[in-house]
Amino acid sequence: MGPALAAEGRPAPFDYIDINVFFQNGKNVAPIRIQTNQEKSMKPARVSSIAVPVFMLAFLSSAAWPQPAASATTPYPTMAPLQQYLMPDQAAEIALARSAGPESISRDAEVLVLREHGYETAVHGSNGFVCLVERGWTAPLDNPDFWNPRLRGPLCLNAAAARTYLPITLMKTKLILEGKSAAAMSHAIESALDTRQLPPLEPGAMCYMLSKQQYLGDSGKNWHPHVMFFVAQAAAKDGDWGANLDASPVLASDDAQDRMIIFMIPVRTWSDRTPDSPAAH
Repeated sequence: MGPALAAEGRPAPFDYIDINVFFQNGKNVAPIRIQTNQEKSMKPARVSSIAVPVFMLAFLSSAAWPQPAASATTPYPTMAPLQQYLMPDQAAEIALARSAGPESISRDAEVLVLREHGYETAVHGSNGFVCLVERGWTAPLDNPDFWNPRLRGPLCLNAAAARTYLPITLMKTKLILEGKSAAAMSHAIESALDTRQLPPLEPGAMCYMLSKQQYLGDSGKNWHPHVMFFVAQAAAKDGDWGANLDASPVLASDDAQDRMIIFMIPVRTWSDRTPDSPAAH
């Protein structure tokens, strides 16, 4: 994540917390200090209309600092040609997907790759984890990177997430590749959740996003290595995680479209065991 900007466009000051959430402020490196509001409410803030799970920068900047008015235009107003979203080298996509998790996990995971009609299994796994590379259409509809063909979000899902989070991504992708509009796709997801065509999230659903090669948007780039936990909105209670509170290492995003709360925890190292460098952001 690049230096967080205040309303005036200057880097915002932070205090260090022990989770390697680094920012650069002149010569000093410092991390996140998040207030839920001006009165420092003790309830975790839930921020809607942000990108999850592959666009963390938008969440952090909008949750922590005043933002200028959004532009009426976007650099990606419509879907690009399909080939721009595909990776022609299957081996490269497999490697990128596996880089989302520790090698001890990803080497035995199932791996999915994106093809013209949706995701296909390229490697069968044996440990219950599933690794894949998400594209921008997994984000909320108003995210500026929704149609960004450069976006690549590698993640390794545990078994609970593979059973109950992954079907959302697969359905979104299938609908988009069938030519459905973003609005029609969103409506279909809503209907599928209502009718239980899409299963409710299981307790313990989580994923790793530790790939140094991830590209989470034009602003966020590869952001930071982190883990994420998917919790159904109905099951997430204020204060359970202490997310978004002052100096808390836990960040939370309310994904209203998919009816879940995403809890994110940055970590110190990428999957290749190299440290997350504050100078790189």
